[in-house]
Amino acid sequence: MALRRALGWSDGELMRSDAKPCSRLMRQTAGIFTVGGALGFWVLCRMHYGSRVTIPRSLRWAACGAVSVSSTTALLVRLLSPECEPQNIVAYDNKS
Repeated sequence: MALRRALGWSDGELMRSDAKPCSRLMRQTAGIFTVGGALGFWVLCRMHYGSRVTIPRSLRWAACGAVSVSSTTALLVRLLSPECEPQNIVAYDNKS
C-alpha cells in the first residue's frame, strides 16, 4: 500500500533491525494527532460560533477533529513511511 515505490522514493531495502514496525508507528502517530485534532477543532468551533457555543457542540467538533486528523495522519504514515513498505511489513510486523 505504500506509495514510496510508485513515487520512486523507495530503494527496496529492508529497514534497520531497530526500526519501529509500521503498525506501532501508525498507532503512535494517530494517538498523538488525536489530541492535536481535538484541540484544533475545538478552537475552530469557538472561533466559528463565538458566544453561541455550547458544550455538546464543542464536544462534537472536538470528536470529529480527533477522528479525522488521527485517521488522516495514520493513512499518510501508512502511505509514505519507509517502515510501511511491503518488504518491511513482512520483515517486522508479521513476526510470529
